Amino acid sequence: MSASVASIKVRAATISVASNTFLVVAKLVVGLMIGSVSVISEAIHSAVDLLAAVIAWFAVRVSGQPADKQHPYGHGKYENLSGAIEAALIFVAAIWIVWEAVAKLRHGGEVLAPGWGMIVMGVSAGLNLVVSRHLMKVGKQTDSLALQADAWHLRTDVWTSAGVLAGLSAIWVGKIVVPGVDLSWMDPVAAIAVAFLIAHASWELTRKATGGLLDESLPEDEVAIIRRTAEETRVIHSLHDLRTRKSGPERFVDAHVAMPYDMTVLEGHDKAREFKNRLLERWEAAQVNIHVDPCDGSCKDKCLSGCFLAQDRRDELHEAWMARKQAG
Repeated sequence: MSASVASIKVRAATISVASNTFLVVAKLVVGLMIGSVSVISEAIHSAVDLLAAVIAWFAVRVSGQPADKQHPYGHGKYENLSGAIEAALIFVAAIWIVWEAVAKLRHGGEVLAPGWGMIVMGVSAGLNLVVSRHLMKVGKQTDSLALQADAWHLRTDVWTSAGVLAGLSAIWVGKIVVPGVDLSWMDPVAAIAVAFLIAHASWELTRKATGGLLDESLPEDEVAIIRRTAEETRVIHSLHDLRTRKSGPERFVDAHVAMPYDMTVLEGHDKAREFKNRLLERWEAAQVNIHVDPCDGSCKDKCLSGCFLAQDRRDELHEAWMARKQAG
């Protein structure tokens, strides 16, 4: 990974840390001041996001380091680990929010001056929307799972802040329109809705992060790109024993390619390098290992499954190979 890409990722993560720090303080002060469990829950949510943002900041710094003796495949999985930790933290926060909200539903409690809560929730939704868009843009440009996970966190915050804002607005309007009716129950109900949205985000992040930790294959569309690139080189007759995985932003591709049996070692090496370079043009952060096999038309099942040649062309190759063997 280039130094410029790494610095872009670190700057984006730093913005997330700064915005979450501001929101934690603002929500906590206002939530305690007006006695709103939903605003306090949002403060806890932002505190978890702050911790997640710090973890993401650390992950993008470490994942950008080159491979070394202890980490010959690089440090990309720090980003997957970061995403998994963030997901776990979000799930814990969701449980805590439900616990506090249920307690308030049972014991009651009036929300004082909901207007202040509405203001801080509006600011939170707007700020998180701007920051999450920036994080997602940088995350996709740099293929950073840590930044994309952080962006999803903040996008969840946008919806949860809007939910709390709606609940507080209903209480505020209710005090004006129906002053004798207690609508304070809407505050913990909004908090529970926040918790369920958070839990859903946790599940999605866990699924995505653990895929890289468990060395899942690349998505089908990316595997199709690898096969199509091999076929477009023309001289590659078959692509087989293909193994792929992803570690943070880095992709790993191992494959066997079959080429004409009468090619020299140098020619086969050059064509394999051409195939590799075309993949690197598409994915800068990739490690590609290619093994070259001779193709004589007598295909085994595993080679046949990835063959790009028609049957008549395979028959021609095999006849030419047999004739050469018989000629000595």
